[in-house]
Amino acid sequence: MSAPGRVVAIAELGPEGLAPVTWEVLACTRRVAAALGLDAAALVVGQDVESLAQEMACRSGLPAWAVEVAGLHGFHGEAQRRALAQALPRLEARVVLGAHSTSGLDWAPALAAEMEAAYIPGVEGLREGGERLGFWRSAHFGKLREALAPATWPLVLTVQAGAFAADPPEEASPGAVEVLRLEALPCRTEVLALKEGAGADAGLGRAQVVVAAGRGVGKEENLGLLRRLAGLFSSASLAGSRPVCDLGWLGYGQQVGQTGATITPRLYIACGISGARQHAVGMQGSGFIVSINSDPQAAICNLADVCVVEDLSVFLPALLELAEPATAANHDPGQNG
Repeated sequence: MSAPGRVVAIAELGPEGLAPVTWEVLACTRRVAAALGLDAAALVVGQDVESLAQEMACRSGLPAWAVEVAGLHGFHGEAQRRALAQALPRLEARVVLGAHSTSGLDWAPALAAEMEAAYIPGVEGLREGGERLGFWRSAHFGKLREALAPATWPLVLTVQAGAFAADPPEEASPGAVEVLRLEALPCRTEVLALKEGAGADAGLGRAQVVVAAGRGVGKEENLGLLRRLAGLFSSASLAGSRPVCDLGWLGYGQQVGQTGATITPRLYIACGISGARQHAVGMQGSGFIVSINSDPQAAICNLADVCVVEDLSVFLPALLELAEPATAANHDPGQNG
């Protein structure tokens, strides 16, 4: 591509500054820039964010911009989009990358519409080597992967957490930092209040064994089977995917995945879970993964150490019929060792 421009990573902010996924977005940004023969840069939006731009410049060695917006405390999707729309033309942004997160999914599509840009969300990898650079993403609930390439430029992408390993800190000189100051931006929406959602249940983070439910459990009543399965272990907890929590079958404190908890139990038993990337990022660090799913093509089978291809309502009762008496006998003080 001969046209000038930059590939720009947009920082994701968390409660304590830069969110860890920011470094993954920067890693993807470097690869895209190298593939297109363009320069890479980083950008952060908010009030009093110059120090965060300096942190990105020091760790990455890339030039970084701090877009200081008066009165912008915390995340506001409309304000973020308006600030980026003003700042990015100054950087001659050709490609813009953000995190595939709740905040990224707020500002990124709106920014793409305003820029009249191509938009590819949920990028998990680059398809290089052909005539055109492509981007891999999951499709059909993780059963397929599709490669998309922009038909027009500029391009806005969101990057899946966990898809790109963060680069180690650069030993070279830090990149230059520039500050762009904007007055309070006129917005048609206003943040009235922020209410913290339910955090992960304390037991979920400590559990050595996690039994997790997905939509494939069929109905809420079947969660009883999963609770009995969890009861076979001394340090176990019940968890769920986002759809199960959205249905109200489990509380959001029991959700595992991109918008829930990230856990690393010794054993993770996925029951009726498809294994979409949004869920996988929260449990892929588990020591041993067992999948129970009637679909042999489910994406979870690519992560699992053992895949049981069977209907849950058939397999779990049979398993429990064998396991529960044995477990009870092992815990019976009247039994000899």
